Amino acid sequence: MARRCELTGKGAMTGNNVSHANNKTNRRFLPNLTQTTLMSETLDRSFRLKVSASALRTLDRRGGLDAFLLKSKDENLSDRARKIKREIQKAKTASA
Repeated sequence: MARRCELTGKGAMTGNNVSHANNKTNRRFLPNLTQTTLMSETLDRSFRLKVSASALRTLDRRGGLDAFLLKSKDENLSDRARKIKREIQKAKTASA
């Protein structure tokens, strides 16, 4: 599986190692990913996602997985996260 956050789409970046002699060699900057279990209050279910540390902080600030997914754009989300978002939307409309 790719080194990409399933919620924000944050992935690996490229850059250079620069030595004291100013020699440049290619390197990769990898995101700080963790395999995390997140709980959805609407679906009353937990989901295991590969999420970056910055996305976890944003999840807390926005008020949980449901609020984060409903506010986020579909092009940033992975296929699994889009599926969870659709399930949450269905459950919200069914309860309303």
